[in-house]
Amino acid sequence: MKNIYYSILCLLVAGITFTSCDNYLDDVPKGYKTPTTLADFEAFLRDEYTNQSVNVEQAVNLMNDRYRTIADLAYYRLTKANYYWDETADRVVLNQADETTYYGSYAGIASFNLIIENALTTTEATEEQKRVVWAEAKVLRAMNYFNLVNFYADTYVASTASTKLSVPLITSADINAPSKQVTIQEMYDFILADVKDALPYLPKVSQTALHPNLGAGYAFYARVYLQMNNYTEALKYADLALAENNQLYDWTAYYTANKAVIDVPNSYTTTPSPMGYNYVENYTFRHGDLTYLNVERNIPIARAQRFEAGDARFLSRWKIRTVGAETYYRTTLSGMFNFGGITTVEIYLIKAECLARAGQISDALGLLNTVRKTRILPASYQDITTTDKTTALNAIFKTKNNELILTLIPFADARRLNAEGVYKVSFSKVENGTTYTLSSDSHLWTMPFPQGAVKNPGNGTLTQNVAK
Repeated sequence: MKNIYYSILCLLVAGITFTSCDNYLDDVPKGYKTPTTLADFEAFLRDEYTNQSVNVEQAVNLMNDRYRTIADLAYYRLTKANYYWDETADRVVLNQADETTYYGSYAGIASFNLIIENALTTTEATEEQKRVVWAEAKVLRAMNYFNLVNFYADTYVASTASTKLSVPLITSADINAPSKQVTIQEMYDFILADVKDALPYLPKVSQTALHPNLGAGYAFYARVYLQMNNYTEALKYADLALAENNQLYDWTAYYTANKAVIDVPNSYTTTPSPMGYNYVENYTFRHGDLTYLNVERNIPIARAQRFEAGDARFLSRWKIRTVGAETYYRTTLSGMFNFGGITTVEIYLIKAECLARAGQISDALGLLNTVRKTRILPASYQDITTTDKTTALNAIFKTKNNELILTLIPFADARRLNAEGVYKVSFSKVENGTTYTLSSDSHLWTMPFPQGAVKNPGNGTLTQNVAK
């Protein structure tokens, strides 16, 4: 898809303040046009390299889902602190760069605000067409806020959500728009309201993979409600999403078709990624942090060992490699990767978790095994069977973490489970004779705001959510 740039795109300036599109458009540069038609505003949804990119690099580093080279860890001090779970490091001080997770997310929100403010009064479109674009922008804005609140604020806990601060809420693209650092509860209420507004107008079939459809709206609702530990509503919307799209991609067939290339010893010739715009599992497609490149991230040996034996998806994506003193699993796919959107496999596993928590273990495992049959090679496959809720849930969590590796979701799930206190997530590793651990109650599970945002919060205030 073509990356569409408009010179009138609201650019992020000091802290969280945005350039006023209204003021800018008072003096349009020669050779450029003022957006007036619906197509002019809809083009912002297609700006995939700005508005459809989701960067959660430091969360991935904390999870150790991405391999970091010796050179990376020597140079990037914040990365090293998260990768080695250094609780003594002052990450607030180390986070001096203009972090893409923060600024990129708010740049996208500025564009979505612009669409929401103007779409319904544009020209050259029917009322129905206007409402569709307006609704799509509402969903994408909500998705950006969900990513932000699950990165820079503590996870949702009903008893404390009304007292703990989250992230700044901005609903206007104007330069003087006030920003208020709302509570976690207020932010979740806003996210849910945005999707509720959008659902009646979302089309069943997307204009492109970048445009959220009705299935995407239901799927995102399921994700949000799961994060709020509302399993009844999460299950309800998971069912609605799967009614729109329940397709699963057959990774065992992909591996078989490409086995002659994949299995060549010491060869790292890539095969095409099926996880692009036309991936059958997509509800909506959004890039991760590698928007401009056509490869995904390498992963550490320890992380590779957490995949099931015979996992065709893993075997098709990474292969062990040693370069000098470093050994890791190198990526072997090239193409596009839906690391920021939503896919059916996530919704299958959300539904499975909800059913397991309700005591419907057999039904939950039926869904889990439905997913696994498209992933695990027949020679290695066995149904997971148990009547124990904890065993079933742990199997669901393991599969979900593997399926959604390199996205925000394993990080968000870990925070949710740690807050619940029953299925806690912690990590331990030994490197060069030193043992490193990440406890379930570590302050590292909440990322600090970049210093620039705190020092220059625009028309509002911004309080750091962690001490270090």
